[in-house]
Amino acid sequence: MHECSAKELLEKARSLVLLLATLAATITYTAGLDPPGGFWQDNGDGHIAGDPILLTTNARRYKAFFYCNSIAFVASLVAIVLVQKEILVKHHVLEAAMILDLFGLIGAYAAGSCRDINTSIYAMALAGAVLVYVVIHVVFFTLDHKDRQDDRADQLLEKRRKRLLLFAILAATITYQAGLTPPGGVLLKDDNLGHHAGDPVLFYNYPFRYKVFFYCNSVSFMLSIALIILLVNPNLYRPAIRSNALSVCTAVGLFCLTGAYAAGSTQHLRTTIYIFVLVGAVLFVAAVLLLVFLLTDPHKNGNSTATVTSISREQEEEEEKESKKHARRKYLMLLGILVASVAYQAGLEPPGGAWQGSGNGYEAGDPVMQVNRRPRYLVFFYSNSISFVASIVVIMMLLPHWLPNEKDKDWGKWSLRVMNWTILLDLVTLLVAYAAGSSRGWKTSVYVGMLIFAVLGYFAIHMTLSIWSDCYRAAKKKL
Repeated sequence: MHECSAKELLEKARSLVLLLATLAATITYTAGLDPPGGFWQDNGDGHIAGDPILLTTNARRYKAFFYCNSIAFVASLVAIVLVQKEILVKHHVLEAAMILDLFGLIGAYAAGSCRDINTSIYAMALAGAVLVYVVIHVVFFTLDHKDRQDDRADQLLEKRRKRLLLFAILAATITYQAGLTPPGGVLLKDDNLGHHAGDPVLFYNYPFRYKVFFYCNSVSFMLSIALIILLVNPNLYRPAIRSNALSVCTAVGLFCLTGAYAAGSTQHLRTTIYIFVLVGAVLFVAAVLLLVFLLTDPHKNGNSTATVTSISREQEEEEEKESKKHARRKYLMLLGILVASVAYQAGLEPPGGAWQGSGNGYEAGDPVMQVNRRPRYLVFFYSNSISFVASIVVIMMLLPHWLPNEKDKDWGKWSLRVMNWTILLDLVTLLVAYAAGSSRGWKTSVYVGMLIFAVLGYFAIHMTLSIWSDCYRAAKKKL
């Protein structure tokens, strides 16, 4: 039994290292090839076309970013190659390498996402603030906690850990990229107004909006990194999960992600307000649906008596149902996080790019499509925003255990149904956003929408042929 448990722990550590290393390698590779500040477009004083702008304007900051990013990238590659070496996993060598990886990401983010030392210090201090908060929360909320050996409670805790870890890793991925390549793009050359090449366009046009985006994005990134660090060590994450400290951090990270999206995806205050209205609307609809399902449940008052001989069978069925619910929750969490990540990136970097300079009816940093094809842009923007908001709501619903134990069965059953409907809305609006943003003609957009019917038709044909084949084989055996 002990040997089996040791093997499970080894596999758990291996899967953690592999997941974290793969995603870290992906974002650091992309950031290394497309560094913050962009590239010079022509030859000039001390640089040639294709050189990083930040290397010319602030060489020390660029080198700090480059080496921190490179350390994280190399550590990730080494971990991926050596993850099969059991002795390294057993002695936590690769987990230590992943901690180095995470600190490399923090350093690269602090150096590459801003242009002055004070802001870099503030960004790095956020991670320390999160860790201090978690320690204080755990100390005060576990004063009366008695550690009991409960296998079922431990299993539930491990399942919550997996969901939190999945969110933290993918949130760190999208916020890292968004921080290094801010919405609205960067200036590619100096101008007559004293604006410098490599600086974010949004920073000059709307300084307050840029700061809201930057700090919301930075808080979400540092929260994610701190969560990953805590979730590596069982002695840290068990009391932190039991006291709901990590759920609080994740909820704050989600709100900050929403704030960064609202500030960075548009340069207009009214549109930003609409995004927060969308959040409230989706939450309200989800709450109404849940209430309706709970009140109209036909089995709520059913007969609950059971004979003694059927208790063990009922327990087995209950365990099977719980296993299916967990698989469903994990599936919904994965879908919600993936859709939120692509919608977040698409909202901050809309199709068609952004204007480099101001002109008649637009300002630098405004989406090009918003001016040239406004109806199409509005369809893309609001569909993408609904998809993003719906994903955030699903993730939030999957985080805590909100209701008392006696209502957990009803809550689990109907909340999953509500989340299924929300994910369906999520995917439909994502398809609409893709159809509007990936083409410039309405006819092409309609063709993209019709592809879903073609794919469903393919599935129907395949299913029909499979059923017909099974029936044919069964008839042949009888003969």
